[in-house]
Amino acid sequence: MSMWDAYVEQALAQLGFLQLLRSLRPITPSLEKLNPVDDEAPIEAKEDGEFKVFDEMQPWDRASVEVEIAESTVQKWLLDIPSSGDEIITKGGAIKSLGEHPHQFKKLILFSGNDYLGLSSHPTIGRAAAKAALEYRMGPRGSALICGYTFHHRLLESCLAKLKKKEDCLLCPTGFAANMALMVAIGNIGSLLTERKASSEDQKIAIFSDSLNHASIIDGVRLADRQRNVELFIYRHCDMAHLNALLSSCTLTKKVVVTDSLFSMDGDFAPMRELAKLRKKHGFLLVIDDAHGTFVCGKNGGGVAEMFNCERDVDICVGTLSKAAGCFGGFIACSKRWKLLIQSRGRSFIFSTAAPIPLIAAGHAAAVLVAKREMWRRREIWNRVQDFRDLTGIPIQSPIISLIVGSEGKALEASRHLLKSGFHVTAIRPPTVPANSCRLRVTLSATHTTEDVKKLTSALLQCIRFQDIAINGSNRHARL
Repeated sequence: MSMWDAYVEQALAQLGFLQLLRSLRPITPSLEKLNPVDDEAPIEAKEDGEFKVFDEMQPWDRASVEVEIAESTVQKWLLDIPSSGDEIITKGGAIKSLGEHPHQFKKLILFSGNDYLGLSSHPTIGRAAAKAALEYRMGPRGSALICGYTFHHRLLESCLAKLKKKEDCLLCPTGFAANMALMVAIGNIGSLLTERKASSEDQKIAIFSDSLNHASIIDGVRLADRQRNVELFIYRHCDMAHLNALLSSCTLTKKVVVTDSLFSMDGDFAPMRELAKLRKKHGFLLVIDDAHGTFVCGKNGGGVAEMFNCERDVDICVGTLSKAAGCFGGFIACSKRWKLLIQSRGRSFIFSTAAPIPLIAAGHAAAVLVAKREMWRRREIWNRVQDFRDLTGIPIQSPIISLIVGSEGKALEASRHLLKSGFHVTAIRPPTVPANSCRLRVTLSATHTTEDVKKLTSALLQCIRFQDIAINGSNRHARL
């Protein structure tokens, strides 16, 4: 063992002691649910010049929520044995672990993903990617500023800008990279203005961030803060009185408020209307991360701002194609001025290779065609939200359901019970959430059925007291 191997071994031992070791548990979509006839169909546009859309759920849609997992992986999960995901999944219906004999699948219903509309298994999106791959292969490989930016990227940006009712849009490798690039660019404004002014204090930027914002915002703000031209203020979660007090006492003129629109771990919405009022009062720049609201919320899938009718009050909207669009990548919808600044100063954008053309083509098919025209998907996901309310009495606000059970042991116990019952629901633990707020994070999809939700709630009833949550509110602790 080398010196560094010994260091890593000691670090892993400490992570194990702190119960912070995390595992990769390989799963595969249910291949039998994917339509074999569609796989044989030619990759081409339909007679109307567009790929096909559907008015109701199709058999292949279930592949987005029906998954399979090796029995050996199940046993590691049940025993909480760390895994690096060394199983090899074969298409024939069996899994071979490295150095082991084949094992059979265990079928699970997925209630832990972010594929809210079930688009990851849509044949139209797969065809769009395959068609682009056959025509263009992967496309130029380089950063967007060198050679990676193509007509396909520009077309998708224009469509996303229109969806978000913004002047322009900038595609980023991921949603995480989008928030990092934006926050760093905001911090750069202070640095750039300081070079032209005698007093650096006058050019500082005050950033006000919700205490439960996503890690990508937190890391981005930290990087911006290192430029020493940013002052950071953290306001209590969705507490507009606290935010107003901080804004009122801040003497800096350049103010930015950044918040998740739909919080990924708690499933609650930012108070958009109240934020709009404070924006008019204090004149700050309002930035939202709409990763979990884009394509899910609003009549047209425009997101949380559309849902609350305050799109004009949002200055910059960060979004993703990796969740409800069923694809991959992030974006920033903003003005042309902001786009030029971010592409010039956002390091996570500048120094990343642009997404391959097939991914962009898939995103375009998802965002412009399928998510827009198959409106039944938004209707169905909100029907599942109502199903969960009716079955449990828990007043959930969104497809993200946070069932806080407290300790890490209790969360793992509940997750194992659901695994045995045929459901994939992971325990969310520190550092993702604070200590003693470990939870089951249940997410609903348009391709879940009412029967799926009934079976899930029946399994949950065996390990969680719903009445505690219903009485105390959805952010309270449930009892095992």
